[in-house]
Amino acid sequence: MYALVEIKGKQYKAQKGATLKVDLFDQTPGEKIEFDSVLVVADGEKTVFGTPYVKGAKVVATLGEEVRDKKVKVFKYKRRKGYRRTHGHRQSYSMITIEDIKA
Repeated sequence: MYALVEIKGKQYKAQKGATLKVDLFDQTPGEKIEFDSVLVVADGEKTVFGTPYVKGAKVVATLGEEVRDKKVKVFKYKRRKGYRRTHGHRQSYSMITIEDIKA
């Protein structure tokens, strides 16, 4: 069984026991989070599509640790002008573990 769930404007495929890397949550690790914006719930033989969300469906997850992605380097350059700028960015993410899918 899996569900397509919308978390902070992005869509993720959630299966029971799966760990997802989502945008940063400001809650403490170990908290339970419920997402009711479920787009699709698929069982082995039955699939339910929402318009836009499936009524009564919820995904329950546990908030895990905060991780940071690899560094992305941004380099600006203008030829023949002596202009060079290097800038780096590391995005922070929250790891969540899917506990249950209620449909």
